[in-house]
Amino acid sequence: MVNSRPVPPSRASLVEVRNRALQATDVSFVITDAAPGGPIMWVNDAFVRTTGWTLDEVRGRNPDVLHGPGTDPAASAELGRAVRERRGATVTLLNYRKDGTTFWNQVTITPVRDAAGGVVQWVGVQVDVTAQVRRDDQQRRSIAVERRVRNGLQLVAQVSELLSDVDNPTLLREIARLLCPEVVAWAGFLLDDGGLRAAEGIGVHHESGAEQRREAAHRAGRRPEPAGPDPVADLLAGRVEGPVEIDPRADALGPATCAVVTQVRRGGTPPYPVLVHAVPGRSRNLGVLVTVPHGPGGAAELDEHDRTVLHLVVRRVGMAADNVRLYAREHRLAETLQRAMLPEQAHVHDLDVWSYYAPSAGHAQVGGDWFDVLQVQDDLVALVIGDVVGHDVEAAAAMGQLRSVVRAYAHDPADPGDVLNRVDQLVAGMRVPRSASLVLATLERRAERWLLRYSRAGHLPPVVARGREVTRLDGGAGPMVGFGGGEAGRATGTHLLEPGDLLVLYTDGLIERRDRGLREGIAALEAVARDVGTQDAAGVGEELLLRLADQPEDDVAVVVVRVPDPQADPRSLTSPRRRRWSLPSEPGSIARARHAVVRTCETWGIPGAQSAELVVSEMVANAVMHGWGHVVLRLFDTGEGLRIEVEDSNPVPPVTTDGHPGRVGGYGMRIVERLGEWGWRPAGSGKLVWARVRPQPISAARDR
Repeated sequence: MVNSRPVPPSRASLVEVRNRALQATDVSFVITDAAPGGPIMWVNDAFVRTTGWTLDEVRGRNPDVLHGPGTDPAASAELGRAVRERRGATVTLLNYRKDGTTFWNQVTITPVRDAAGGVVQWVGVQVDVTAQVRRDDQQRRSIAVERRVRNGLQLVAQVSELLSDVDNPTLLREIARLLCPEVVAWAGFLLDDGGLRAAEGIGVHHESGAEQRREAAHRAGRRPEPAGPDPVADLLAGRVEGPVEIDPRADALGPATCAVVTQVRRGGTPPYPVLVHAVPGRSRNLGVLVTVPHGPGGAAELDEHDRTVLHLVVRRVGMAADNVRLYAREHRLAETLQRAMLPEQAHVHDLDVWSYYAPSAGHAQVGGDWFDVLQVQDDLVALVIGDVVGHDVEAAAAMGQLRSVVRAYAHDPADPGDVLNRVDQLVAGMRVPRSASLVLATLERRAERWLLRYSRAGHLPPVVARGREVTRLDGGAGPMVGFGGGEAGRATGTHLLEPGDLLVLYTDGLIERRDRGLREGIAALEAVARDVGTQDAAGVGEELLLRLADQPEDDVAVVVVRVPDPQADPRSLTSPRRRRWSLPSEPGSIARARHAVVRTCETWGIPGAQSAELVVSEMVANAVMHGWGHVVLRLFDTGEGLRIEVEDSNPVPPVTTDGHPGRVGGYGMRIVERLGEWGWRPAGSGKLVWARVRPQPISAARDR
């Protein structure tokens, strides 16, 4: 057997095999000369199939024959830098076939060097990656859409979170900022509160007197607005479906559209078309959201995602605004009812009487507690304190019915038990929907003493304090109002009050807590009355509120009566250097406030109370004339004088007025300013006005 070795192919045959392989492959090959301009020397068949250009058509031309208007200049420049630096590079760019169609081309260039290392040719390998690029682009678009949807949901969630605090005065401004620049270039809200106006908060706008005067002067001095189309008014009225697009450069627009354009111009936005969405409420549109899209295309600049976000935002804002207005309407109804039924205290001769009422803060400012202090005759005073079950409008209505009945019968000088018998008979026929308890008491002068007669209809017993001796008046007991006292009728209890004695009538809101029952509460009340640190009725009431009802969980009504003792020094005992009164919003409260200040200055030993009396008179008069709701008066001893606080439910601040001929009034705060320093701050839904006064004779204040 003869062994034979394979004969290696010749060099010529290898070159032929290589050429056939290059022609047969599906990968495009291009060989260019290293001379300036890089002319094409050779291309394979795959290049021809991919580009449509034959070898004869591209020989001697630059490879940029495949470039077109969509080719990325940066990618093309990268290839140019690689050639200049004589290094390889790979880029993906958009190329054009001979027929003008496009394809994504991944180009890899490699230098061919001679023995000395110089570049003599370039080999370009081209791969059609159109399908891959399209898949990547579709994936990127899908991720971008998902990200935008996620961001949109997050934005709507942030709006919902912001709307949880509807009392935030900059709520709408913060929501508008969330929309910029994620969704639009600029955004702002205008609400329709008796006229379309820019709004930063969602609360109902209360226009101050100064704003009203400025607006009236502006309207009087400007030219009539030109008549013209008013698409924003049509949108608010529901005559057109939103959103509407308006041109901020247009002239002769209607008032509502002019208000929108004015607000947009104040925002310093480009003069692009403005898109206006209605802010829908339950029964009507409450305002508009004004947006300026990115770019001059107006609504065309917004895609479906942007429109959805804006739609969700205005719906949420509209629902929140409608709830605020609904609550405000209910609150106004409650306030109106409460003002009509607010407990009152008449001026009482020869007795020191202090009364206080505070509705529970958690129940729409409406409660069923009430009191009355009535001067029946010169030497006869009637006291009533009662409590209707519940904290709603129905409870307040039942309280109003009972109060009217008891108030009418209380003017009869008969025994309180006999009076309540007649009240039972009338109430039984009235079908009052709520149960109620009350105490009816009368005080009749007997020389220096006062005879107390009382009857209790299911109510807590009054308390009498004489020095450190406390008596619980648990006589005259009977069932709740309307259920009578049986055949024998209701009983009447009696007690003789000596000079210096204190009588306290109260409702359960003063003493009852979640952690303290009625028995413990009455015992705590007796302990406070035993250790009271003052002899004036207001001081006693202040200590009761401070130590028993600093944070009440229910309505609180208290009446404190002190029989004056001519031999006692009102400053002989220490007490909290603060006082408070709850006054009805009526002119009679001005006199009560003046009397309270004079008595307090006497008790605290502050001389020359005339200036403080005048200051409190002006402050309470302002609250009664320009405010609403009950008026709260507080006094504090600062050590250097008196601090006076008056609180009402009108949030509009007081202003000092420069007088001019023909003006009536408006000088009250000028007087306060002359006699002390003053200021104000928001308080709840209203305001608190304060003044610091160093009480002095009026003549001294006049000389300042």
